Amino acid sequence: MKLITKYFMQGLLFIAPVAITIYVVYAIFVKVDGFFRFEVRGLGFLVTMLIVLVVGFLASNLITSRLVGLVDKLFARLPLLKMIYTSVKDLIGAFVGDKKGFNRPVSVSLVPGSDVRVLGFVTDEAMGKFGLEGMVSVYLPQSYNFAGNLIVVPAAQVTQISADSGELMAFIVSGGISKK
Repeated sequence: MKLITKYFMQGLLFIAPVAITIYVVYAIFVKVDGFFRFEVRGLGFLVTMLIVLVVGFLASNLITSRLVGLVDKLFARLPLLKMIYTSVKDLIGAFVGDKKGFNRPVSVSLVPGSDVRVLGFVTDEAMGKFGLEGMVSVYLPQSYNFAGNLIVVPAAQVTQISADSGELMAFIVSGGISKK
């Protein structure tokens, strides 16, 4: 019985990630195709990718960069939209673009003198604007989740580590299982 359970778990560990990935990709194809109402399956997905590519090209072009700036200013002035727009823009900008926010991996001692440490990314060293002189903000991503915690600790408790930011993020989010 133990052998059957072992094989079942091994099969589940292999099939679940593959099945979930295939399902998510399939769901995206169906939703996008349904939105554009194309007869050929997958054409809506390709059109969506092309639209994103064209918008990216236009946004980086000098001629249209003023239009992008105008849209930024407009959304930044509208009270409710400002909060949503800037939050989403900052979050996406933290992962891609010129101003990547998670590029300073650190180890933090939460209890001074303890060997227990957490891994994260320094997001701000100038906490004086909040009356927190000598403190830094560190983002701690959560494992198997798209959430995290922002902590403020004395700078002395933060140690910069020499690790690739992407590899460290994958390590944290995977619960320490990722070895890439």
